[in-house]
Amino acid sequence: MMQVILNEKIRHLGNLGDKVEVKGGYARNYLIPQNKAMRATSANLQAFEARRAELEKKAQQLLSQAEQRAAKLNDIVLEIAAMASDEGKLYGSIGTGEIKDALKAKGLEVMKKEIALPNGAFHAIGEYQVDITLHSDVVAKLQVAIVQSK
Repeated sequence: MMQVILNEKIRHLGNLGDKVEVKGGYARNYLIPQNKAMRATSANLQAFEARRAELEKKAQQLLSQAEQRAAKLNDIVLEIAAMASDEGKLYGSIGTGEIKDALKAKGLEVMKKEIALPNGAFHAIGEYQVDITLHSDVVAKLQVAIVQSK
């Protein structure tokens, strides 16, 4: 186990500036290389306290940007046309890549990793609600309507 100081809020772990204990591999392989945390040494604690205001301001900016993006996404009903059988079963599936491309065509940028499909790709015509995690505190609800292409 290793103690680290979080440089940003991380879901299910802690807030900015929290001193948390995580497994060594998680810290060495993900948190520290991604600059999401630093080792909890006395020198790093002092350096963090000196930069705390700057990091909090940056975190607030990221949160407000995510809220603005979520407001745009919550108002959209995304319609995706796909080939399907007469029973409504798709030939193939609609996944995160197709949703990302359809949003890009509407002028909205999202990353594939932000789109959450807990039950996997869609295999039938219908209307679905998709969660888009824009920030650890902001989740947009996107309406996706899959229709049969002519």
